[in-house]
Amino acid sequence: MVALMFAVPMARLFIESGANFNLSGLDSMPLTLAKAVAELAGGTWPFFSPWIGALGAFAAGSNTISNLMFSLFQFATAQEIHVDPAMVVAAQAVGGAAGNMITVHNVVAASATVGLLGREGALIRMALIPMVYYCLMAGSLAFIGIYGLGLNLGTVGLLALCTLLVVLVLKTE
Repeated sequence: MVALMFAVPMARLFIESGANFNLSGLDSMPLTLAKAVAELAGGTWPFFSPWIGALGAFAAGSNTISNLMFSLFQFATAQEIHVDPAMVVAAQAVGGAAGNMITVHNVVAASATVGLLGREGALIRMALIPMVYYCLMAGSLAFIGIYGLGLNLGTVGLLALCTLLVVLVLKTE
């Protein structure tokens, strides 16, 4: 509750920082970032959007705050590159859930619960593997959902992940 008490106003300031909030005439921070990212990443953005969710959840300590902070950014980026905003925002949310696995206070709470105090760094390193998997899978599926199957970044990413899983399963037998 204490974290939300400070995080929600911070997210609102981030979102409302534009012309509706002040007399600068400038776009809000999420819209300015969206234009820059759209120019930089272009149509490949849906593949990378889960990573922003994961980073936001890790930094803020909550998937909810990550979504509050970055959903407008993801939505505006999708509009800038002329793709379905719902798919990009959904990938953001999946990335936020994945990033929640490595959120420090969650790891500390879990460590204390199971008697692994002092091993938080090792647990975060172990949780990075499924987090990376989820972000890559969400990005690949979002890309395929927008552009379809074919010789593209989403299909290549999905095939690479499936191949890696098969190799890991065969290696453990």
